Amino acid sequence: MSSLPYFNHSPFTGSLSERFYYSQAVRVGDRIECWDPKTGDIPTSITAEVEQAFANIDACLRSAGADEGWRQVYRVNLYATELSEELFAAWTASAKKWAGDDHKPILTAVGVAWLGLPAMRVEIEVVAHAPPAR
Repeated sequence: MSSLPYFNHSPFTGSLSERFYYSQAVRVGDRIECWDPKTGDIPTSITAEVEQAFANIDACLRSAGADEGWRQVYRVNLYATELSEELFAAWTASAKKWAGDDHKPILTAVGVAWLGLPAMRVEIEVVAHAPPAR
């Protein structure tokens, strides 16, 4: 049994955890790593899908102890089935909204053939710095 705390912040991710044997987030000291799915409802527009991924990440981070959510993210891996101007415009708008104009985590964007659920076009994985509460 691992001494690391793992998190699945919604019933949907909890069911995926049981089905596919993984967790949505893990906390290692003052570091939290997580990825975005919260529900199986995938928006039809890429802008809405990116915004939903940001909201999912924020909820996941907060459930794992990062009280400032996206403001504590320092590394992002963005996986997309199509890297496009529309995707990066949506990314930029959501990043400014969720992380703020003065906080710009490092980003790696990777084009992939497919993601975990058939309709998904975007998946976001982050690493955040979240010192334990004193």
